[in-house]
Amino acid sequence: MAAISSRGSRRRRTINEINMVPFIDVMLVLLIIFMVSAPLITTGVVDLPSVGRSRAQPEHVIHVIVGPDEKLKLKVDKEEPAAITLKQVADKVRTAQAGEASTPVVISADKSVKYEAVVKVMDVLQSAGVQRVGLAVRNGGGSADGERKAP
Repeated sequence: MAAISSRGSRRRRTINEINMVPFIDVMLVLLIIFMVSAPLITTGVVDLPSVGRSRAQPEHVIHVIVGPDEKLKLKVDKEEPAAITLKQVADKVRTAQAGEASTPVVISADKSVKYEAVVKVMDVLQSAGVQRVGLAVRNGGGSADGERKAP
């Protein structure tokens, strides 16, 4: 009986090493699959908007100006800008359009204004049914970051 108990206490030692050969085989197969399939993948084409010069500026333009403190001003044609609130934007723009839905509305903002403030104005105008809303851009003469140099 003593012989049985001594045999039973012997166990096989477990190997704590990872067998790398199957891992390397799998990685090589994946490498071959990706190398063969990479040329077959078509890249998507993204159409980005371009900034160009219009032939003639429309006669009647409504400007919504977002200041550095995120306060809004409304400027119709060549008049002086008048201060308005975000709640008043839709009504004032519709009044300035005077029934002409094709009258363009241009939003211009200071570069320090959060993008969120501009999007809020665009959202209010879009939900009010204003059809032609654009963003003002600064053309040429600036440095790489779009800032104009002082003369």
